[in-house]
Amino acid sequence: MKIICIGRNYVEHAKEMNAPLPPAPIFFMKPESALLRTRDFFYPKFTKNLHYECEIVLKIDKVGKNIDEKFAHKYYSSCTLGLDFTARDIQQNCKEKGLPWEIAKSFDQSAPLSKIWIPIKNKAEEIKFELEKNGEIVQKGSSQSMIFTFDQIIAYVSKFITLKKGDLIYTGTPSGVGEVKIGDNLKCLLMGEDVLNLNIK
Repeated sequence: MKIICIGRNYVEHAKEMNAPLPPAPIFFMKPESALLRTRDFFYPKFTKNLHYECEIVLKIDKVGKNIDEKFAHKYYSSCTLGLDFTARDIQQNCKEKGLPWEIAKSFDQSAPLSKIWIPIKNKAEEIKFELEKNGEIVQKGSSQSMIFTFDQIIAYVSKFITLKKGDLIYTGTPSGVGEVKIGDNLKCLLMGEDVLNLNIK
């Protein structure tokens, strides 16, 4: 099982990161050990600037390679929400040195994932989501605000990597990313439903 993450897939998030809009999907990967499901998240000792990023997550239903965009909708049927935790201080240090920054994104438990999946019956439907931090909405996103659609992402990624049943695609985060600290509570809402709720310890 692979975890494929898409970067800079919302215009406003790219702006808040002072990054240019990508001409094609940007992706990186996390190992399976990055998954965290329902238990609390423990703040890692190697960072002092940990950021949350709430994202729609797709689950691949069958094997595919070089998938044409017009057929991409046949490779997924449900979605949920996940968090992409980023050690921003480590990431910035890697960027300044021209180094890869997987160390800041791919550490153990850096990808909390809801166990509640909702079916996507109409591929054109708008999927809305929110992230609450300590009861306050800090992120609001919609599948219709993405730079690259689900189908475009699947078609592009499958040019380089064979997608297999059970693979997860984190489809990018909207604006509003920010720091978390010990004692914070994060609640992810998918179409108004609380699907992921965790405490930072």
